[in-house]
Amino acid sequence: MAQQSFNVVIIGQAGRLQYESLLFAASLRHSSPGFSGRLFVAVPQPGPLWQKDPSIHNAGVLEAFARLGVEILPFESKIFGEKYPYGNKIEALQALPEGEPFVFFDSDTLITGELASVPFDFNRPSASLRREGTWPKPTLYGPGYTEIWRSLYERFGLDMDSTLDLEQPDEFWKRYLYFNAGFFYGACPRAFGKRFAVYAQSIQKDPPIELVGQSLDPWLDQVALPLVIHSFGGGRDTMPQGYLDGEVSCHYRLFPLLYARESDAVIALLEEVAAPNWLKKVLKTYEPIKRLVYQNRGARVRALFDQNHLPRREQAIRNKIKSEGLWIR
Repeated sequence: MAQQSFNVVIIGQAGRLQYESLLFAASLRHSSPGFSGRLFVAVPQPGPLWQKDPSIHNAGVLEAFARLGVEILPFESKIFGEKYPYGNKIEALQALPEGEPFVFFDSDTLITGELASVPFDFNRPSASLRREGTWPKPTLYGPGYTEIWRSLYERFGLDMDSTLDLEQPDEFWKRYLYFNAGFFYGACPRAFGKRFAVYAQSIQKDPPIELVGQSLDPWLDQVALPLVIHSFGGGRDTMPQGYLDGEVSCHYRLFPLLYARESDAVIALLEEVAAPNWLKKVLKTYEPIKRLVYQNRGARVRALFDQNHLPRREQAIRNKIKSEGLWIR
């Protein structure tokens, strides 16, 4: 497949995300010299939906962004803001260049391989399949998965049956189209973002009766996302597995979890991209990175686990790290 031109966008704002975004940018430049698109850090601007200014004013962070070729992309929060910060990934899409293919990544991601090698089909969008059955949670007396999901597909005039994974049993969560919103991509960010916003607002403000008792916080983005992807002709199998959430990217989520469960190669990459002094002087002002990366407490976290036989439940990993006084976030 010929190399494609596309843009990458992540969310950055004051606090934790600005440092995660900096590491993302450093890992992209290190691991993907073939990436020729634009790298945007989308930053929400102060407004009535934010109690505190969410924009980035840290001079060291901004200087490092400039050095890494990052373009700061301000956007206005008109719908979600502080009450639902996951909505940033929906609203930021409207600020991206219209008609140019895009890939969105959560900021707590490292690029570990050549992004230009990924065979994206932007006309058939998809998203991360590194997920658990977090939504919905059917109650004892129903409705079940089928009724809940069908009510949403019917709300937006979509065919659900073509999305089902028929190799999975009825009423098992994997049978139904469901993604982690840690990455997703499409042909036009504004068209994608507009539909994403419409679907999410409709579900949030006027949920079908079948959703009574189902939590939408924090799951709203992941409830709407499969509907949006399906509406644009995408699905779960539009890109070969093994690239994103595999050889090319790692969605680590929190630094203690990164050290506990990711591969030796990911740990080595993190420590290599964080090593240059000009970057270190900025990153070490963030306590989790300072302690886990630069003061080697990450190695102590890693020594608590056999990475080939990790606990099945993430909560067990968290509890073990906390019991040793090494949980830092």
